[in-house]
Amino acid sequence: MSGTSMDGVDVAMIETDGERVVGFGPSGYRAYSEAERALLRQALSDAVGMQDRKSRPGVLAEAEDVVTAAHGEAVEAFLAAHGIARATVDLVGFHGQTVLHRPAQRLTVQIGDGAGLAGRLGLPVVHDLRAADVAAGGQGAPLVPVYHRALARGLDRAGPIVVVNIGGVSNITYIDGDDVLIACDTGPGNALLDDFVLRSTGQAFDADGALAARGRVDESWVAQGLAHPFFAAPAPKSLDRNDFAALQVEGKSPADGAATLTAFTAATIAAIIPLLPKPPRSLIVTGGGARNPTLLDFLRTRVAPATVESADSLGWSADAMEAQAFAFLAVRSANGLPLTFPGTTGVAAPMTGGVLARAA
Repeated sequence: MSGTSMDGVDVAMIETDGERVVGFGPSGYRAYSEAERALLRQALSDAVGMQDRKSRPGVLAEAEDVVTAAHGEAVEAFLAAHGIARATVDLVGFHGQTVLHRPAQRLTVQIGDGAGLAGRLGLPVVHDLRAADVAAGGQGAPLVPVYHRALARGLDRAGPIVVVNIGGVSNITYIDGDDVLIACDTGPGNALLDDFVLRSTGQAFDADGALAARGRVDESWVAQGLAHPFFAAPAPKSLDRNDFAALQVEGKSPADGAATLTAFTAATIAAIIPLLPKPPRSLIVTGGGARNPTLLDFLRTRVAPATVESADSLGWSADAMEAQAFAFLAVRSANGLPLTFPGTTGVAAPMTGGVLARAA
């Protein structure tokens, strides 16, 4: 999995039949270099005018080659590091790198050559997992809720439960028993914060929320940001990473800007709660945001009396969650099981998706 934060490639192994998670294997990570990140940021810019999802304007063809190679290197290093024989792997799930997501135009673009990766690894690869849902009128995101539900079945706690994934974009999964599964994107997640911190300090992100912890939140700015109509819209709904790029905190100190944007992320997550069928009893946070204690504290304040905890505290892996999820989705795709549902993406009926590329 290479997410909207564009920090690198997460790799994880699970054992599953696409319905149950039988066991967790190891996980790993392959960071993008600064040059690779710069290329991906340029690819986001060059993708803005795309109308044909198969076109590769500007640097997109080069970026696609880089993404594919990085994933190949990540899997090869992972197998070697853990002594895993390639022949014991049944299937690889490959998300690719999202460079454009406009479901209203029935357009979503994830760069990455699934057939090329299958050829390099000598393993079958399931890729292009969002396109079928978007073509059918769904939002194409989030895709992870069906995996969240599989994990939640193993918890002994009263619902409703909300799983919050905070990557470049934040999304939630609302689970209330086996019958109610609702999901949507909630806001910019770490995207605005990471971009601001990079511009103002040269660092890729606010490590441990330390910068935001020293700053002062501009609550007026947060309130103005929440006035965007997206936040009042019911689920399902989804975002492109750059949909809120116009919201800027330039002119503030690095600490105050980071604090304000961190509070905004927490506020946008809290804003979905009144739109859910029932208030959740607990929020379980995964993704990069789970490692930001300042963000978790801001979130606790805004969603009380619901509890807020990291996925790691439950024995799940906040870091590997999405990589695990795309392994799970790959198996569901190969078995013809639905990946998306009316309550998660707004698609008219549950549907499968993905493309299977077999090794030559």
